[in-house]
Amino acid sequence: MVQSKENIIRAIRFERPDYIPVNFSINDACWQAYEHDLLFELMETHPLLFPHFQRPSGPYAPRFGLVARRDEPYSDDFGCLWQTTVDGITGVVTGHPLRDWSAYADWTLPDPEQCSGIGPVSWPAVASDVTARRARGELTWGALRHGHTFLQLCDLRGYENLLYDMADETPLLWDLIRRLETFNAAIIRHYLDLDVDMLMYAEDLGMQNGPMLSPAYFRKYIKPSYRRLMQPARDRGKIVHMHSDGHLHDLIDDLLDGGVEVINLQDLVNGIDWIAQRLAGRVCVELDIDRQQITTGGTPEQIDELIRTEVSRIGRREGGLMLLFGLYPGTPVRNIKALMDAMERYAGYFN
Repeated sequence: MVQSKENIIRAIRFERPDYIPVNFSINDACWQAYEHDLLFELMETHPLLFPHFQRPSGPYAPRFGLVARRDEPYSDDFGCLWQTTVDGITGVVTGHPLRDWSAYADWTLPDPEQCSGIGPVSWPAVASDVTARRARGELTWGALRHGHTFLQLCDLRGYENLLYDMADETPLLWDLIRRLETFNAAIIRHYLDLDVDMLMYAEDLGMQNGPMLSPAYFRKYIKPSYRRLMQPARDRGKIVHMHSDGHLHDLIDDLLDGGVEVINLQDLVNGIDWIAQRLAGRVCVELDIDRQQITTGGTPEQIDELIRTEVSRIGRREGGLMLLFGLYPGTPVRNIKALMDAMERYAGYFN
């Protein structure tokens, strides 16, 4: 059973997929935490999760992202300084170029023809990649960088400063939002010109027990940009995908109101019952499987029960559910296997 573009689209649009689409992502830091042959064997024995995997002939050395390199501070296209202590783990912004508004007059917006906001981009190379994916019959997609609007404002101003700006209705904040939207819209246009199937808008808006900003501030400052950035994709009939980590109860209606077709959110942080009651059958849920409790500290039996419960409670025969797990260091090997087994087993739950 191979993951197919048609099956994914049918799941998203409630058109009775043959199975639940599943995705198992291995963070680059894992290649320093686990034996490579062990990971390779797990990948080889789970062909639904890794349909195109071929074991490399030599040692595998991941290329860490520009913002995920230990002891290599990186200044991004907006002038934000990133630092991390672990290769492969995305760092945090420790230098905010607009911490003081006095720097705004000399601050320049990066060029979307040359960069993505988080590093250089070659649009001809992107076009070649999209063409190759399409030729292989795969789903094609384009994405804004993670943290494209709200988090970008946090990175530029600093979180506390930004919330004060919102409370004070600082005039320069509106101009900064407008300029960020101009940059983001140009990135979206490039992907629409390539006729990708899906546009992805990833941005963490939640904390462990609530949103990072009030619903009122979200509606006033962030939601209008979201809607304008998503509208061109909607007008072209593209799938609109939104990811956010954290507790989203207070923001979910506003997110979906903007035209989101697929919402990627965390399972236990938001609650399986809440997701089942509020979202199941209403929007396609790409469920981000727990990385805090059961998968790291539970048993294989508990993991199997978790996945079965999520599929049975949130899934439908008509579709509307996809499963995603991101592996990071600290997950016991037996639990990694249990997750892979359960995701493949319950992908066919409704068939």
